[in-house]
Amino acid sequence: MSYVQHVERFHGLPVLTVPPYTRATELPDAGSVAWRLWTGPYSSDEDYEDYWDRFTSTVELAKVRALVLGHGAHYLSDQPLIDLSSRLAGLEALFLSDLEDEEEMISSIGQSDLAPLLEAFPGLRELAVRGGAGLDFPVTGHAGLRVLRVESGGLPPEAAAHIAAADLPSLERLELWLGDDEYGGGTTVEQLAPLLAGEHKPALRHLGLQNSPIQDELAAAIASAPVVPRLTSLSLSMGTLSDEGAEALLHGQPLTHLRELDLSHHFLSHDMMLRIWTALEPAGVRVNLYGRNEVEGDEWGEWAVDDEEFGNGGRYIAVAE
Repeated sequence: MSYVQHVERFHGLPVLTVPPYTRATELPDAGSVAWRLWTGPYSSDEDYEDYWDRFTSTVELAKVRALVLGHGAHYLSDQPLIDLSSRLAGLEALFLSDLEDEEEMISSIGQSDLAPLLEAFPGLRELAVRGGAGLDFPVTGHAGLRVLRVESGGLPPEAAAHIAAADLPSLERLELWLGDDEYGGGTTVEQLAPLLAGEHKPALRHLGLQNSPIQDELAAAIASAPVVPRLTSLSLSMGTLSDEGAEALLHGQPLTHLRELDLSHHFLSHDMMLRIWTALEPAGVRVNLYGRNEVEGDEWGEWAVDDEEFGNGGRYIAVAE
């Protein structure tokens, strides 16, 4: 399965791609859809600037609730979008760089310091970001943000640390694809310490620490993390979770208060999968164990437990390059 796809719904709204050369009378109410700005990966008769200008002149910007910036328009996440912040006064949700692999590999998608953008849109409630190159996040935080999702094959460790330390009093959902150090990742458990301690994010109810090559270490930290009792759902999916990490979860603090535990894309044995299911499903926890993977072996079919050629003991994350 591909984890990197165009979104079809965003902020509870259907996504509508702004078509070329459309008149205002042919468009739906500005607040009824999430507007995707996307010019396609190939040549177009209408350049990016003209496309953006037509959108801003035909759509009632004051009523726009959600924007999705796709191919050709993701460059707008810097100054052009900020310059229109007074006209986009009702903007609640923003998706930066909604690109699929055929348009640009996730490890190549560039971002920037998000502090100016967040400052320009104090009413923002949901922010999704795809790509991690150059990404940073303000340690001062944002008062209104409720959902933050960063999809990356390599989230810069300093950005992850800033997010972990940021003051986000309204944040309810946080998902971080930490990624591989070969593609700019390398976040450590220590850099996530404020987040795991439950600091600065009192409203947090869903935590996703995903797509990580240190998933066993994260699971061990989660087993005693003060943030866990307040959560209703937890995701350690897309990473290299093995029986070692799962054992730490089972022997740690209770997880039976959760509504959902997502461990999909994992490297657990069948026996461990049964143990997790037996411990949590009867308590009403929805456990996602989809996507069991085998450790990659060498060309002779032997297990590559300690062979660097096959990465983390032959285990691999779901999204890197």
